[in-house]
Amino acid sequence: MAEKKVKNANQIISTGRRKKSIARVRLFPGEGKCTVNGRELGEYLQRDTLLLVARRPFAVTNTNDKFDVIARVNGGGLSGQAGALSHGIARALVKYDEMYKKELKEAGLLTRDPRMKERKKYGLKKARKASQFSKR
Repeated sequence: MAEKKVKNANQIISTGRRKKSIARVRLFPGEGKCTVNGRELGEYLQRDTLLLVARRPFAVTNTNDKFDVIARVNGGGLSGQAGALSHGIARALVKYDEMYKKELKEAGLLTRDPRMKERKKYGLKKARKASQFSKR
């Protein structure tokens, strides 16, 4: 018979979004381990700039080694996924302790970035790219 997973009573669940990416984040008190889609954060994101983006909420609140993160991220590319992860972690930290809200808000981590890809228009090759005008 399959074992039932016991939900941790002191976990915080939140959602972060960026472009087409959605991150479902679970935050636990721990020693700073981050797992994304079953892989280590550094192994998943690969680029140092994306790692900095994803870990920024911890850097702003000085809680680098206080929490473990388990996240499921889907949709979009790696850059959008890193932004979604950052947004989700920031929201979870505010749920954990309301004192972090001021710092995270000033750093702009609680605001959902509204920039999305512009839709393609008919008669054009992309959203704005048109074929070259020919007079003759």
